[in-house]
Amino acid sequence: MARTAARIALVTCREVAESGYDRDLPVLADAVERAGADAVVVCWDDPEVEWDGFDLAVIRSTWDYSWRAAEFVAWAERCGALTALANPAAVVRWNTDKRYLGDLAAAGVPVVDTRYLAPGDPADLPADREYVVKPTSGAGARNAARYTPEDHERAVRHLEWMHAEGLTAMVQPYMRSIDTAGERALLFYGGRFLHAIRKGAVLEPGTAYDADKVPHPNLTPWEPTAAELAVAERALAAVPDALELLYARVDLVDGDDGAPRVMELELVEPNLFLFLHEASVPVVAEAIVKAAIR
Repeated sequence: MARTAARIALVTCREVAESGYDRDLPVLADAVERAGADAVVVCWDDPEVEWDGFDLAVIRSTWDYSWRAAEFVAWAERCGALTALANPAAVVRWNTDKRYLGDLAAAGVPVVDTRYLAPGDPADLPADREYVVKPTSGAGARNAARYTPEDHERAVRHLEWMHAEGLTAMVQPYMRSIDTAGERALLFYGGRFLHAIRKGAVLEPGTAYDADKVPHPNLTPWEPTAAELAVAERALAAVPDALELLYARVDLVDGDDGAPRVMELELVEPNLFLFLHEASVPVVAEAIVKAAIR
């Protein structure tokens, strides 16, 4: 008897489903269908979804997860117990808290220097250079801001707000190279390098932490250097359960020495920027279908 087509959930959130903000999602759903599977776009928090009816659930644009992190991780664990989940719940749990940068640094991966200030910690902020304050659970520069030493009082109020919300803050030096060289994002799918993009600076001086921001300004395709690929691969090799990754995005910036450093490692719901790399669409679709039928 011929095997029926794999049934695959492409997981998004209500806001994206209603707005169509994820421009890659309908294109990817169509490509998965053409690759021989049944693709269904569903919202992660829809109580009507029967996850055990899918061969694979692929987290795509659940872009509300960062302010519902505990709820989202609990969903990932429930979903992963009912069907194959990509990326797996253990990876989701690890990657939703940016304290993972400390794990990467401990493994020898070059990362942006990061300190963590939990509720109750003093406001120990840099006095000698620009810096960034943001929550350990966040995406799209939400609740992030850039400060100079002269902005100390504003930065302290930002910290006080985060701590009142029960959030741990990250404090990082502002990487000045972003203003000229931008930030590069290297995408991997099915264990192989897929493509890369470059984007401009997100955090403008003086912009309030709670202001709306453009998360991916001035996007262009990018050809990564050998050094960038090497750092990205080192970062991925240091991920717990690295062999279980279906997809990954490694965001890089240059340090003061010109060498690439990991800014963030996006293993939950990275924007894939397929609209800039249309040739990658069938590659991603085929990797998804392969993961569903293995």
